[in-house]
Parts: sequence; structure tokens; C-alpha cells
Amino acid sequence: MYKTDKFPFLTIKPKILYFGTPVALITTIDKERKANIGPISSVWALGYNLLLGLGCDSKTYQNIIENKECVVNLPSADLYENIEKISNLTGLNPVPESKRHQYRYEADKFSAGNFSPMDAEMVTPPALANCPMQLECILQNYYIIEYGVDGIPLIAAVQVKVINVRAHENLVINQDHINPSAWSPLIYNFRHYYTLGKEMGKNFRAEI
Repeated sequence: MYKTDKFPFLTIKPKILYFGTPVALITTIDKERKANIGPISSVWALGYNLLLGLGCDSKTYQNIIENKECVVNLPSADLYENIEKISNLTGLNPVPESKRHQYRYEADKFSAGNFSPMDAEMVTPPALANCPMQLECILQNYYIIEYGVDGIPLIAAVQVKVINVRAHENLVINQDHINPSAWSPLIYNFRHYYTLGKEMGKNFRAEI
């Protein structure tokens, strides 16, 4: 055990590594053009490329692979209760064996979570009017990163390209910049919901 001036370090093996990432709501459609919402917390951006971490037994993953489009809706912190209402729901029927002990089928997650669909501009899946930022995306690639003992794909890293960004007017300054003082994302911190605290400073590349 290594000791510092404040606390000793412990070697641990946590069940999860959700160390504080933004929540996103992925809207997709299936081959019958039925829309679905999938809440995730494994998403990061590099330029206009997003990497989404998705379970292969999810309706969201199947819809993206099949139809190659989605909207990544970024909720504000006040939507956490809406999100939690759909967190144990799946659009897959029958419910996959791996999910039956925790999830149940729901055909209409929009009503279940009180989310309002609105037309996207450049992709077919709807966006969520409740969410102040919407990233319209097309599929670029995907990679299976974890398999089960029986060889069944479990988790995939899905690469999408953002082709259109929409944001609430009150978040936008200087035409194409998001005002970080006005934007309050919902953060998933070891399966608890948080919002941002006070600003500590800014990076040398910040333009506003």
C-alpha cells in the first residue's frame, strides 16, 4: 500500500468504471421506422467523431447497425428523472435472456419517459425536443470489444460522424460557440446522477 500525505492508495477491483461521463439519449429507428430511445453514458468526442459504447443486446445497437443513422441527444441535468424512468426498459421483444432479470419491454419509451420527438434535419431518426443539444450522426464503423464465454458479442464500440448540430438558442454565443456557463450536462458518476460544480478555470485553447 502506497501512502501519501493525505490518504493511502488501495488496490481495488470495482464492478464498474463510470468515473464521471456525460449521459446521452440515442434516438434510432428500426426497419419498420419505429423510433427508440437508448440512454447511455459511454460516449466521447474527437472532433466531429463520436465513439459510443453500446451493449450488443440493445435495440439501439441493432438499429444503428441496420439503419446507419442516429441522433445523440444531450440532456440537461434536470432531465435525470425522465431518464431514470426508461433506464430499465428495452425496445427488444422478446427481452434478451441477458436482460430479463432487470429489464422489461416497452414499445413507447417516449411516453414512458415523457420525451417529445421532433424531426431531425439531416437524418431519419427523430431528435428529442426536451434535450438542449442534438447531434445528428451517421455510422462510420463499429468494433466488437468484448465477447461472452460462448463467443456471443457483448459490447461494441460504435463510431459515428456528426453531420449536424442543433442547440437551444440560449446556449449559443458568438454564432457557433456553446456558452459553457449556460450549458449544464448530466453526468453519470458511478451510477449516480450529478451536474457540474463551479468553474475552476479554462484551457489555453478556449475561444470564449
